[in-house]
Amino acid sequence: MSGVMNFKNCGSVLITGANRGLGLQMVESLASEGFSPGKIIATTRNISLSQKLQELAKKYSNVHIVTLDVVDQESIEKCAEEVGQLVEEEGLNCLINNAGINVEADFHSVTAEKMIENFHTNSVAPLMITKAFLPLLKKAASRGGSGIMRIQKAAVINMTSLLGSVELNWGERANSFKWYPYRTSKSALNMVSRCMAVDLESDGILCMAIHPGWVRTDMGGSEAPLSPEESVASVLSVIGGLTEKDHGSFLNFTGEQLPW
Repeated sequence: MSGVMNFKNCGSVLITGANRGLGLQMVESLASEGFSPGKIIATTRNISLSQKLQELAKKYSNVHIVTLDVVDQESIEKCAEEVGQLVEEEGLNCLINNAGINVEADFHSVTAEKMIENFHTNSVAPLMITKAFLPLLKKAASRGGSGIMRIQKAAVINMTSLLGSVELNWGERANSFKWYPYRTSKSALNMVSRCMAVDLESDGILCMAIHPGWVRTDMGGSEAPLSPEESVASVLSVIGGLTEKDHGSFLNFTGEQLPW
């Protein structure tokens, strides 16, 4: 778990969808443990409804809450401006695209509207958010030295799902989770991650996708084997230890490679 200590040398980390579930747990873990980065920027659609996040911001001075509706381009651009004022000339070191939804629908109940809703949040939003924050990521990357890739320099982490793996969608796993909108949106996010890795490489910005495991959250349900604390501890350790060899990868929360 030594990789997690690298967050201590990270100037800023931004986490989308930080008002609940894994996002909220990431903020709490980063703020309360001995590896807290300089600034933890937590985004939520509605600050007034994010009571637990507000409590963390009051308790820890390096937690900053910023409004962001990930499916609203105007909100994305406004958020990028506000974050720019927070990080100033240091830029943004680590962007964690965590916000996501699960629109459950099988072959018989799926509609075009359900597919588009899930795609917008899970696949399109991380791309649009990364584009908006690219100047800040480039600014951080330019200060981090050449020839290296790590979160202390600049990184884009996309929270994806093993259920987005085309290769693994067969047999028992395919029959248990017939979620057309969610599974295809995460598969698309994997391709977005790989495409962005190609385009961001020349700027020295690390980009990859990570599966946090099946977690007991509102989205994951009560039957999930992992607690948010267990998942986030592993995820942060993996993210903290990323290097150029992990650029463009699809990793499990254990650090193992997953099949596309």
